Amino acid sequence: MTYVIAAPCIDVLDRSCVEECPVDCIYEGERALYIQPDECVDCGACEPVCPVEAIYYEDDLPGQFEPFLADNARFFDRALPGRREPIGSPGGAARLGAVGADTDLVASHPAAPAP
Repeated sequence: MTYVIAAPCIDVLDRSCVEECPVDCIYEGERALYIQPDECVDCGACEPVCPVEAIYYEDDLPGQFEPFLADNARFFDRALPGRREPIGSPGGAARLGAVGADTDLVASHPAAPAP
């Protein structure tokens, strides 16, 4: 089991969760953050600090966000645009840095309206 970051994070990228994560398993795409499921220790520290309530425990994921479960894993398991190989499990987001790409689901999500 793991935690999942869903649609409310798209175009927000608050990073409070990144700062709170004790194992550095939250990676930054271009428009959203992603939790590496093999590195996540299910501590739940990220969930309460998310200002947009985008983080859910896998079993508590609301129906409208279910596609984000597989999509979150896809971020690590498949080569992303501009990358020749999958990210995999690099052992820490800080070491890898911002990826600068997203999964097709996130990339195709409508942009948030300008304030």
